[in-house]
Amino acid sequence: MASTLTTLAVFLPILFVEEQAGQLFRDIALAISCSVGLSLILSVTLIPVLSARILRKERKEPGAGGSFLGVVFKPFDLIGRAFSGLVVGSHRWLQRGVLRQIALVLVLIVGAGALTLGLAPKVEYLPQGNRNLAFGVVLPPPGYNLDELVALGQIFEDELAPYWEVEPGSEEARALGGTPIKHFFFVARGRQVFLGMRAHDPLAAGKLVPLIRRISQQLPGTYVFANQSSLFERGLTGGRTIDVEITGPDLERLVGLGGRVIGMVKAPGVLPTAQARPLPSLDLSNPEVHVLPRWTRASELQISADELGYTVDSLVDGAYAGDYFLRGEKIDLTIVGRNGGASRLQDVEELPIATPSGALVPLRAVAEVRLASGPEQINRRERERAITIQVRPDEAVALEDALDRVRAGVIEPLEAEGAIGGEYRIGLAGTADKLDAAWSALSINLLLAILITYLLMAALFESWIYPLVVIVSVPLGAAGGIAGLWLLNRWILQPLDVLTMIGFVILVGTVVNNAILIVHQALVHIREEGDEPGQAVLRAVESRLRPIFMTMMTTVLGLLPMVMRPGAGSELYRGLGAVLVGGLVLSTVFTLFLVPTLFRLLLGLRQWIVGLFSRAVS
Repeated sequence: MASTLTTLAVFLPILFVEEQAGQLFRDIALAISCSVGLSLILSVTLIPVLSARILRKERKEPGAGGSFLGVVFKPFDLIGRAFSGLVVGSHRWLQRGVLRQIALVLVLIVGAGALTLGLAPKVEYLPQGNRNLAFGVVLPPPGYNLDELVALGQIFEDELAPYWEVEPGSEEARALGGTPIKHFFFVARGRQVFLGMRAHDPLAAGKLVPLIRRISQQLPGTYVFANQSSLFERGLTGGRTIDVEITGPDLERLVGLGGRVIGMVKAPGVLPTAQARPLPSLDLSNPEVHVLPRWTRASELQISADELGYTVDSLVDGAYAGDYFLRGEKIDLTIVGRNGGASRLQDVEELPIATPSGALVPLRAVAEVRLASGPEQINRRERERAITIQVRPDEAVALEDALDRVRAGVIEPLEAEGAIGGEYRIGLAGTADKLDAAWSALSINLLLAILITYLLMAALFESWIYPLVVIVSVPLGAAGGIAGLWLLNRWILQPLDVLTMIGFVILVGTVVNNAILIVHQALVHIREEGDEPGQAVLRAVESRLRPIFMTMMTTVLGLLPMVMRPGAGSELYRGLGAVLVGGLVLSTVFTLFLVPTLFRLLLGLRQWIVGLFSRAVS
């Protein structure tokens, strides 16, 4: 009952995680909770009935007899007996001195902490996934018209044509050095070219990204942003990015700061292999017409700036005036000049402006019309003009590490030299905000899971002290999870993302099960059979050793295929499986030595306090 309820309890916080990780794992939490709950019912109903029918009346020693299975399993039985004798003998030796027990507890706890701090990797947000779609965004130099944009897309099409003309798996395909392309398209629109392609092999879409980057080297002065689309992206250009947002009043200064940020991000020691893309572009060459009021003349004619701007807008483009409802449908009313306004640039100065006195004057009489250039688009953050530099780190660099490098190599130097401050501010957004929010939520839920587990065990053990011994095994499980993830990274890159972090929450409810078996069995020997604390602990370790290893091995063997087997989608759950496997293995070994020793110390301390109190009373 205790093992089942603690496992169920840790899934409760996951149900209340509102971030994307909570949405992904809510169904898994419900499925595991239902299956574990049903297993409890089966274990006290069906299993005893089947055991009574199947088990023999005469018990034979494991490995006894001349059967084939007895011969095969006899070496394993001998190894198990030897290991059991080693563990029990070690505890018998430890109980001969309190200092030995204290030293072992300190060594294991400090060792687990050092292992966690030494091997803990940098954190990620969500895994990339393996979606069969690679895309590229091509930002040309200023002045490119639509025909030139199409020509840019045609260059990519010509260079990539051999990759969809070859037969997959042929010698020609292997000679190209890439992966055959199944679908390809490009779209020229606005001021950019958008590329998209799919691979014949769904697992090889990531190999298309280097092809796009290689072709981009033939296009000087052009920004090319290429990436494999993520399973968790809402847009094609979102996902694993760091948005460096610069806000301030002067657009030209913002553009200059944006250019400096890109250069600093690409500098050695920061993120030299990252892709940096300005949003919107750092191009201020888009042609514009500026209407600058002549304030003295406009004041004499009693024309305000708002009236002047509204009149020009009406005559050139059409200005919104109000709403009109026709049979429940809302229709915008727009004021448009009778002659279509200014069809030519030189006609702008001759636009007729009505004065409050009823006279008409040309626009050039109350304003100066200038030709200028500016950005294609102006973004705003909290009413401030903003330039965003979208940085996508290389996959080998964890997102947390990339954030630290951007802060240390970009933001702090700009603030130190005074380029940022006052009206001009710089901040990190995008996935950086989501990462902080997700980790804050999971950290709170992890602490909540530990608290729920402790309170539940306190009710089941009818004690506030004994559950503390069991809770100590949780950090050991965390150290094992970190070690398992570290070992997996020696074989294949697997960051500590939010989905992997769920594994540590699950460990809270699983690693305590072994400790519960030992503590509960020792209490049974003390309360019901009258054993001394030392003898009760030794008997509990000896009798619970086999079930502990049985449950640990069955769980680990069930998780290993998820960790070791490659394939589509394996990258999503591989880290979670590695955390569970490492946590269960290491915590089992530690629990066999730490929990009994700590429990024995606690019982000895209790006896000493009770004896001291009795002597004081007498």
